[in-house]
Amino acid sequence: MFFRMMSDYNVETINDGLNEFNVEFHGPKESLYEGGVWKIRVELPDAYPYKSPSIGFINKIFHPNVDELSGSVCLDVINQSWSPMFDLLNVFEVFLPQLLLYPNPSDPLNGDAASLMMKDRKLYDQKVKEYCERYAKKEHITNSTPDEESGDENISDEESDSSDDDIAGHADP
Repeated sequence: MFFRMMSDYNVETINDGLNEFNVEFHGPKESLYEGGVWKIRVELPDAYPYKSPSIGFINKIFHPNVDELSGSVCLDVINQSWSPMFDLLNVFEVFLPQLLLYPNPSDPLNGDAASLMMKDRKLYDQKVKEYCERYAKKEHITNSTPDEESGDENISDEESDSSDDDIAGHADP
């Protein structure tokens, strides 16, 4: 069972199934995302391991290859090099760290992040760090599954008028 391979990660199944689960993921060391903690939703297709898993960030992240609204990862990053020889450990120990360490602004899912990265790297770096502070701390991933109703207790007064969909992220005004 692949959950045993992932024993170094906090894995939580969704609806007691084996095809959908969340994994706690920490930003790679020596990156802009170091210190950040994200809850990653993983959906395994019926053809897994011959077809790559669907991966998405549940809490917000500022990155050119991650859709800010849905949290979806630019699947090209995974599909181009996916092989049935890989396991889920590769996603969390190779693919996601590489994605965060080496963003590709020329193939964006988040046009704002890509544009800022190309035009003003210092401001981009600052915004990534701000997002990590605001959205990627351990307390931000507790009860943050959109299916759960209990997540409201961890929301500050400033955010209390938002819906659970805001966890995946809306563009800042």
